[in-house]
Amino acid sequence: MGVDLLHLWAQMGTFAKGIVVIMALMSIFSLTIMITKLIQIKKSEAATRKFAPTFSRAIQEENLDQAIALSEKNRAGHLSRVVGGALGEVKPLIRDRATITAADINSAERAVERQMLITLSEFKRGLPVLATVGATAPFVGLLGTTMGIVNAFTGMAQQGASGGLAGISAGIAEALITTAFGLMVAIPAVWAYNYFTTKIENLTVEMTYGSKELIDYLIKSVGSEFGRSIFTKEFQAQKAVTGAGQISG
Repeated sequence: MGVDLLHLWAQMGTFAKGIVVIMALMSIFSLTIMITKLIQIKKSEAATRKFAPTFSRAIQEENLDQAIALSEKNRAGHLSRVVGGALGEVKPLIRDRATITAADINSAERAVERQMLITLSEFKRGLPVLATVGATAPFVGLLGTTMGIVNAFTGMAQQGASGGLAGISAGIAEALITTAFGLMVAIPAVWAYNYFTTKIENLTVEMTYGSKELIDYLIKSVGSEFGRSIFTKEFQAQKAVTGAGQISG
C-alpha cells in the first residue's frame, strides 16, 4: 500500500505543515553544503595529486626555484597552499642568494602553521550545520508527531465512542509522517558529516607530512653544503652564539 503524500499534506494541520516546511529548508541547506563541500574537497585533492610528486622531486633535487614556481602556480590544492606559505618566507633570501638562518626557518614554520589553520578552517566551514541538522531533525519531526497524536486523540475524544480507531488512523498517519521526514533529513546529514570529517583528517595528514618534509629539508640544508645548495654553515654559528638551534619540527 502506497503513501499518498499529497493527500497527507492536504490533511495536515497548520502546525504539521510548518514542521514539514522547516525540515524541507534544513534538507535544502544541508544538501547545498554537501555538494559545495564535495566539490571543494575533490578539486583540492585533484590539484594536490598533480602537485605533490613534482614538488617532492624538486625538493629532493634541491631545486627550490622550481619548488617555489610550482607552489605559486598551483594554488588550488591544499598542500601547495601550505608549503607555499613556507616558501614565501624564504623566497626573498633565495632570490638574493642570501643565507637562511634558524630564525628564517622558524618564520617559515610559523607560516606553515598559519596557512594550515586557514585551510582547515575553510574545509570545516559548514560542517557544524550538518552536525546540527543530523542531531536535531529527528527531534523536529518527533515534535510534529507528538502534536499530531495529541490532536488525533483530542478529535477521538470529541467524537466519543463512535469514532473508534478508524476515526483517528488518518491523524496518526499524518503525525508519524513528520518523524519519517525528520529521519530522511537527518540520516544523509550524519553520513555526510562523518565522511567529510574523515576526509579532512586525511587532508590534514597530507598537509602536515608535506610541510614537515619541506622544513626538514631546510634544516638539513643550512647544516651542510652539498649539491646546488645556496645555504652556508652560518646556521651552526648562530646556534653556538644565540642558542637558536631549537627548532620545533
